[in-house]
Amino acid sequence: MNELQTILSDSVNGLLSERVTKTLVQKAEEGEFPAALWSEVEANGLTLVLVPEEQGGAGGTWADAAIVLKAAGEHVAPLPLADALLANWFLVQAGIEVPEGVTTLLDGDFTLEGGKISGEAPNVPYGRNAKQGVAIVKGEVVLVSLDGAEVEERINVAREPRDRVVLKGQAATAKKAPLPDNAMKLYGALVRACQMAGALGYLSSQSVAYANERTQFGKPIGKFQAIQQQLAVLSTQAAACSVVTDHACAQADKRGADAAFEIAVAKIRVDDASSIATSIAHQVHGAIGFTYEHGLHFATRRLWSWRAEFGAGREWAAELGRATIAAGADALWPHVTAR
Repeated sequence: MNELQTILSDSVNGLLSERVTKTLVQKAEEGEFPAALWSEVEANGLTLVLVPEEQGGAGGTWADAAIVLKAAGEHVAPLPLADALLANWFLVQAGIEVPEGVTTLLDGDFTLEGGKISGEAPNVPYGRNAKQGVAIVKGEVVLVSLDGAEVEERINVAREPRDRVVLKGQAATAKKAPLPDNAMKLYGALVRACQMAGALGYLSSQSVAYANERTQFGKPIGKFQAIQQQLAVLSTQAAACSVVTDHACAQADKRGADAAFEIAVAKIRVDDASSIATSIAHQVHGAIGFTYEHGLHFATRRLWSWRAEFGAGREWAAELGRATIAAGADALWPHVTAR
C-alpha cells in the first residue's frame, strides 16, 4: 500500500473496530438500523471513495475501494456500505449527481418508460432503510427515490435486510453509461468478493487467537499439531483470497469491464474458500463457536450469505467454462498467460 492507502486503511479500520461492537451488530439483527454509525461513515467519505474529487469524493481507485470493502467485511459492519459505494460509482459513470443519504442497489427486473421506472428487485440490501436506489436498465443507470416504493421486509441467513422492492411508475433520473450489460452482476461480484476476503481474514485471526487462549490437557490447543495444520489451511485460504481480490481490483482499475475474467476468478476463489474456512473456524472454536453469544457466527453467516449474491462461484465458473469453449483450444493458454 502507498502512503494514502495506509492512511485510508487506518481510518476505516479504526472507525469500524471502535464502533462495530457485538451489541451494535445484535441490535442490527433485531431490526435497529445503526444510523449514528452510518452518519460517521458518510462523514468520513467512505461511500464516496470512487467518486471524483471535483464531485466531493475521494477520487480513489478500485484498489482503494478494496481497502474499505475488506474492512467492512472484517468488522461485519451492519451497513450497506459496499452497496452504496458501488451505487455511487455507477452514478458517476453515468454523469448523475451523487445524492446524500443511504443509497442501495436495485438488482431486478425493471422497465423504463417516459422517465418512470417500474418493476421489482427481490433482494435489495437494506431496502427498508434506503433513501434511494440505483438500477441499470438497458444500458442506462437509473437513480430513483424509494419514497412510496412497496417494500416487503426480508432477511438473509446473516439476518441482514434483503428486502423485496416494487416500483410502479416511479419518477427517476436515467442516463446512458459505458458499462457492460452485466455490470450489476459483475461489479456486484467484485464488491462482495472483497467483503468476503475481509471476513475470511477475521476468521483466520480470530481462530488463531482463540487457539492460543483455549487450553486442553495443560496447554493451549494451538500447540497441538493437528490444530496448527488446520489453522495453516485457514490462513492460506484467507491470504489467497486477499491476493486474488486485490488483483481483480487492480485489473478493474487498469482494464475496466475487460477484467471480467479476474473478477469471476475472485468470486469463485472466495466462494470455495468460504466453505473450507468456516468449517475449520467452527471446528477450532468447538461448541462455543456455535452459540449466539460468541461473535464468530457474525462472520460465518455473512460468508454463507454473500457467496450466493451476484452469482455464486459455480455460476461464474460455468461462465468461464463457456467462454473458454467458445474461444477454442488454441486460445486457452494465451488467454491464461496473458494475465
